[in-house]
Amino acid sequence: MRLLLKWLLSAAALLTVAYVYSGVEVRSFGSAMLAAAVIGLLNIIVRPILVVLTLPVTVVTLGLFLFVINAAMFWAAARLMGDGFAVTGFGAALIGSLIYSLLSVVIDSALEALLAKK
Repeated sequence: MRLLLKWLLSAAALLTVAYVYSGVEVRSFGSAMLAAAVIGLLNIIVRPILVVLTLPVTVVTLGLFLFVINAAMFWAAARLMGDGFAVTGFGAALIGSLIYSLLSVVIDSALEALLAKK
């Protein structure tokens, strides 16, 4: 139940990113659901590998390089999706991933508070 709710809210967050920032385009809620799933899978499978491989750079930049990795995952999801989810460039992916990450933190906090009461 928690996973399904998180997925739906992540898709809504992706639609919010597209509404707030013109560099990200999402065609429909279905496309947002698929894009949220692709972003989630990339964050589970590819992101840990990139974090380990770029650890020296991440340490030197005091963790700021993790923003670049998040943007790369966001941009890669747009490239894999093709038509329903588009990002205009890497700069747009960076800004879009920052907004999406902030919304994800809010969603996680809300879900934790909501589901902890039960």
